[in-house]
Amino acid sequence: MRFCLLLLALFLPVSLAQAACEGREISQGLQEGPVCIPQAPKRIVTLDPLITLGFLIEMGAPVVGTPYMAIQDETVLKTVKEQGMADLGNPKEPSLERVAALKPDLIIGSAEVHGQIYAQASRIAPTLLFKHMDWKAYQALLAEVTNRQEIAGKQRAAYEQRAAAIRARMAEKPLTVSAVRLAPGRFVVFVDGPQAYAPYAVLHEAGVRRTPYETVTDDTIVKRPDWEELANLEGDVLLYVVASGFDSGPDDALEKEVTANPLWQLLPAVHKGRAHRVDRDAWQSFHGIASAQRILDDVERYVLDAR
Repeated sequence: MRFCLLLLALFLPVSLAQAACEGREISQGLQEGPVCIPQAPKRIVTLDPLITLGFLIEMGAPVVGTPYMAIQDETVLKTVKEQGMADLGNPKEPSLERVAALKPDLIIGSAEVHGQIYAQASRIAPTLLFKHMDWKAYQALLAEVTNRQEIAGKQRAAYEQRAAAIRARMAEKPLTVSAVRLAPGRFVVFVDGPQAYAPYAVLHEAGVRRTPYETVTDDTIVKRPDWEELANLEGDVLLYVVASGFDSGPDDALEKEVTANPLWQLLPAVHKGRAHRVDRDAWQSFHGIASAQRILDDVERYVLDAR
């Protein structure tokens, strides 16, 4: 009898919680969970104006608000405005007053960025704060949350088919590729590894080989070399992003300053004329499948066609 009562005490709270959820529970990848969400969300707020927003737009999900500040892609920003999404301000400190005024039935954000406001946000609406994960796994998870598995699956399949075709061609190309972001006063190298940032995970899936310095087996996401360490970027091809901040205005001046430095000129790819500036919209502000396709465009243009 005591054993039966113990089992009842252990499982009754869970059963009651499940019974109280009139939609469905999501637990995978969350900072805190499980979270009961509507069966079919109709008013979604995303606190993340990058990959989450991009995926939701591509899936046709009903987004009513997002921060405008970090949206670098003009096509995405145009869509946001055309669909009448409310601007929530700074993506790191979104206006919860504006969120509440939108009366959302679901809020989605980042565990790393928005963890400190989870308690406040969850009082407004069910709140999903997702941890960093593989970008394709995240797309599939958002598709489940929004009941858009079919459209998301088709988009992902089209990307994977193209990536596989490029990977087959890359196998015949004995080249290594280096990639770096130029930022004010520093360099940022997004590495190839288990936790790779989405654009560089796309490079890996396309069969692009990075240099030993840019390849890891642990959970490192970025390295920040100084000028002397920059010599480790010894790839046959160099892809570089210029991103001075949210405002792209100073980017050209930053590029001119960095590329004029004699140490930059010593990089093998620069010496061979194989250094290429790539679009910051896709490479620095990855928004989803469309961004992944643009990464593949650059692989074809600058790596497969390298002479």
